Parts: sequence; C-alpha cells; structure tokens
Amino acid sequence: MSELDANVENSKPLTHVDRLSGGYFVAVVGPSGAGKDTLIRMAQERLAGDGSFVFARRVITRESDATEDHASVSELEFSRLRAAHSFLLSWNANGLNYGLPADLRQDIAAGRVVIANVSRAALPEIALRFANHFVVHVTASPEILESRLAARGREDAASQRQRLARASQQNLVVKADLIIDNSSDLDVSLLRFEQALHSLRYALPLGL
Repeated sequence: MSELDANVENSKPLTHVDRLSGGYFVAVVGPSGAGKDTLIRMAQERLAGDGSFVFARRVITRESDATEDHASVSELEFSRLRAAHSFLLSWNANGLNYGLPADLRQDIAAGRVVIANVSRAALPEIALRFANHFVVHVTASPEILESRLAARGREDAASQRQRLARASQQNLVVKADLIIDNSSDLDVSLLRFEQALHSLRYALPLGL
C-alpha cells in the first residue's frame, strides 16, 4: 500500500459547504522560472523543526528531477488516486496532472500553515475550499524567466515561448496577498516570504 493509499479512508470529497478551517493554506503561484520551488525549498530548510509549518510534497505525472522533490506517478496511477479521493486538491497545467495529498487536510484542521506550489488556475477552487487562504505571487522579469527556462532544459524552445506568453497574460489577472519580484536578490525574496509565513502563524489562535 502506498503512502497516499493509506490516507484514503479519511479523505472523503469536500463540498464547498465544508470549508476547511483552523490553519492557513498558502498558495504559491507564478510563472515557470520565477523561482517558486527555490523559495519554498529554502524556507522549508530554514523552518525545519517548526511543526507550525507544513510544506506540501506534490504528486506529478512527470519524472523526478533536481528542481523539486515530488512524487512521480503515471497518468493511470494519478487517475486511480484521484478516483479514490487521495488528493486534497488536484489540477492540470501544461499537459501535466498535479495533486496534493489528502492528509494535508488534517494539518489545516490542526491549525498549521500549509504551503504549496499551485497553479494560478486552481485559485478559485482554493478560495472555495479553505476558510483561511493566502496567495503569494512570485514573479520575475521576462528576460529572467526566459533564461531560467532555457537553463532548466525541460522543454523545447517553442514550449518555452508558450509558457512565457501564458505568464504575461496570467500576471494581469492574479489577485495576490503578497507579490514577490524574484528577479535579482534571492535573500530579499526569501525574507519577505518568511515574514509572511510567520505573520500567518501568529495570526492563528495560540495553542493550535
């Protein structure tokens, strides 16, 4: 039995009436190449040992690589997990399927701050599902995005151009609680991100 399968029993589908409350869901969004995974990974390292914060490990229909620690599954396995309600949240972006494990629901209910890299297209669903949610929009200049996508080497030039075009359009419609321009000084970006996470933690009732 997989780790995800072990959580199926307590993962009945949520209705929009049953909004999760207790803690915060922090949705980190932004175009590919903006540095979301880097910020999340560095914050996770700095906050290691603090049980108030939970950094979600995504399930993706993509092979594992050095840019993100995620669970890699096939399309068939992803469909099976979704049908078994093994995901708290799932979405499709850029031809791939993404999911967040259902046991994160318990962390939210326990009053923790759950941080996840999600698609901007999932924000309306997040607003419906979580009573307390906070959107961090990580951006970077078009030139930086282009150079980072090229260095990552996951896609061909045509696919990279499509990503950049989508990023330009979607940046205009994202309503964020915090915008981080991650074009240059990573330390400044990390400080702003951590400050936001701590402010959410201290906004929660003591003792959770």
